[in-house]
Amino acid sequence: MFKRLFFTILLVPVTIWYSIKMLRVDPESSTPEEYDRWGLAWGAAAVRLSGVTIDADMGDIEPGGHYVFIGNHQSNLDIPVLFKLLKSNRIRFVAKKSLFEIPLYGKALAHAGHICVDRENRRAAMKSLNDAVEVVQGGISPVIFPEGTRNTELDDLMEFKIGAMILALKCGLPVVPFVMTNTGKVMGKGDFFIDNRPVVRFKALPVIDPSSYTLKEREQFKNDLREMMSKAYRELLAKDA
Repeated sequence: MFKRLFFTILLVPVTIWYSIKMLRVDPESSTPEEYDRWGLAWGAAAVRLSGVTIDADMGDIEPGGHYVFIGNHQSNLDIPVLFKLLKSNRIRFVAKKSLFEIPLYGKALAHAGHICVDRENRRAAMKSLNDAVEVVQGGISPVIFPEGTRNTELDDLMEFKIGAMILALKCGLPVVPFVMTNTGKVMGKGDFFIDNRPVVRFKALPVIDPSSYTLKEREQFKNDLREMMSKAYRELLAKDA
């Protein structure tokens, strides 16, 4: 119980601290290691504070590899867990505009190079996708949550948004689908306290060659990807049955 309360009390000041540290980094003069340092440190601190156990099957992910990561989304805890697991892959998250409007934290997100998407404005959203491709060309591996929001129905995945498929195909990088379970049980949408007893499970699926689909085949890509991920997700759920 103490760790559950400890996490809730300390996460906000820890996030503020690392946000301030991030804002002091000059992205123009810093090395990639210096630029990535505070995001990774925040992720490691949040996972440590949560007290969760992580069981990860990293599949064919190469340390330092340049990919597009596409996975399901259940909890705010997903972010620090992925920072910890993919710490050598220079990840940045594709996130909704409202997160970038949070005082201090939002500025730190933008400063760190995370990718803002305005879902309420189609034209702005398409521009964001094109800007994201430029960011990715600089060596960044984007992490995309195609469900578009945190899933509260934990027995299966939500429907996927087509924008995630467009971004993945435009980047032209190998695509790594992944599934995670139990972060929604540990800290679901709207939860204030955490329950760190469930084991957080992560599984990387086989890498997809982006040339397997054209941009015009994005609907087929979406359907194939969801079917593959949904099957793997249910298999991962079975480990806790």
